[in-house]
Amino acid sequence: MKRTQILWMGTALAMLGLPALAGGRGTDGELRITFPQATSTLNPYLSSGTKDVYAASMVLEPLAGFDENGAVYPRLVSEIPSKENGGISADNMSITWKLIPGVKWSDGTPLTAADVVFTGAYCNETDSGCAQAFKFDGIEKIEAVDDLTVKITFAAPKANPFNAFVGSQTPILQKAQFENCMGAAAAACTEQNFAPIGTGPFRVTGFSVNDLVQYEANPEYRDAAKPEFATAMIKGGGDSIASARGVMETGEFDYAWNAQINPELQAQMVAAGKGQFIMGFGTNIERLELNLTDPSPDLAEGERSTAKYPNPRLSDVRVRRALSMALDRTALNDIGYGAGGSPNCNIVPAPAFYASDNTGCLTQDIEGAKALLDEAGWKDTDGDGVRDKDGMPLKLLYQTTVNPVRQDFQALIKGWWAEIGVETELKSIDPGVFFGGDPASPDTAEKFYADVEMHANNFDGTDPEAYLAALTTDKAPRPETNWIGTNYNRYANPDYDAISAKLAQTFDMNERAAIAKQMNDMLTKDGMVILPLILRGNLSAMSNTLAGVKVNAWDSEMWNVAQWSRVK
Repeated sequence: MKRTQILWMGTALAMLGLPALAGGRGTDGELRITFPQATSTLNPYLSSGTKDVYAASMVLEPLAGFDENGAVYPRLVSEIPSKENGGISADNMSITWKLIPGVKWSDGTPLTAADVVFTGAYCNETDSGCAQAFKFDGIEKIEAVDDLTVKITFAAPKANPFNAFVGSQTPILQKAQFENCMGAAAAACTEQNFAPIGTGPFRVTGFSVNDLVQYEANPEYRDAAKPEFATAMIKGGGDSIASARGVMETGEFDYAWNAQINPELQAQMVAAGKGQFIMGFGTNIERLELNLTDPSPDLAEGERSTAKYPNPRLSDVRVRRALSMALDRTALNDIGYGAGGSPNCNIVPAPAFYASDNTGCLTQDIEGAKALLDEAGWKDTDGDGVRDKDGMPLKLLYQTTVNPVRQDFQALIKGWWAEIGVETELKSIDPGVFFGGDPASPDTAEKFYADVEMHANNFDGTDPEAYLAALTTDKAPRPETNWIGTNYNRYANPDYDAISAKLAQTFDMNERAAIAKQMNDMLTKDGMVILPLILRGNLSAMSNTLAGVKVNAWDSEMWNVAQWSRVK
């Protein structure tokens, strides 16, 4: 039966007062999603922003993903490689993936191993500034054994081979569409980046940067009955409160991702009876990132926030430690998240096996922070309440996104830092810009033209190896990478880099856990490069008319959007 016939029959049955047909591609009208952070690109290799990765995941797919329990499951392959099925070599030097026969791109052409090989080459091009480069660490070669078989060879035995092409951050790009977009040309390929051809349940029909993404059901999707929605849209911008209200109170939208609002507002919205809040806890940590390089506008463009100039205020670990000691994380959680969060001192808070026994940050110590700044030579020499050293005031620029909870956090933190003699200038940036990755913008998280910035971050799956590798020296954003990179802090520690390489080759699980904890501690309690604040639950709002949604804190929240439907 043709799609138009199905739609006509559904309408006719409704007019007769009979129940509509259940299921079938395109039978449920439009799926309306709202993001408080507007989508900037649909190419996740050019943005580390979650909003962009999630919007792209409606269209682009990896070989495998992480399910709601964090387990690896097949998407574009027939099975997950293992030692038992021969997919992982006995020496752990390679992994072989077998594509499902007959999978097509939305333009009707076949998905082949050549597309997978190309995607690896695309990200590894030295001057492209690939935002997901950390997922490809340790790979020596990616080759097509035949049209449906891909072999990845590692430079050394790889303990966790499920990084590249696993999870929504590293989907497969179509070679035919992107082959002229390699390296320095990548960012300029707007047609490709704004409307990628994919194998997922939807395909792009319209895109307005930092505003609206429009989709329709992919006619070539491998499940002929899916998706049940004929069209979909993601409306971005505004703020978390307005986004959640669009689902919970007005009913304008079906789903609101990232409903970062306080518990009192959540209760008020639930009372309207139109929807519910859903939440999953994973590894999402709200944190302060400290810039170890100098963001001063007095420096030439291309030299600000680069390794050439250390931060004159934050290069001393004692200053960084004092900033952390002044914080009351319990108070922050109480005003921002309540039961939806918990104070935390780790950037790897879960799974528990990998979490460091690191709780020292949970106790606020204003007097201790003052003493530490005294020891570091920062004194209030002129009695104005602001410490200085060598004629330089201890003044910081602290930026984050426009969001009511984050502005509450900024106000509290500014007050606590004022108590210890630190002057703080606050800056709020549109989240679509902050997480957008535009190399021309001065306000992106990667460019980091501030001393401190606040946001949340997490990792796909349950193994932190690639996530921790994202903080190695070579991952720092800089002009040579189009300001794309995951080491926002410009952390440069050869010991950390070496330990990261060691983790990739460590097979004993207890040893892996010990190394991961050591790396976590180097970044937090020892180095104070990142100041974790709150372990946040992934909170979203869902209409009571929406079915099939499964909360997933380990991958894209749209991971099973092909199964979403309207309540019948």
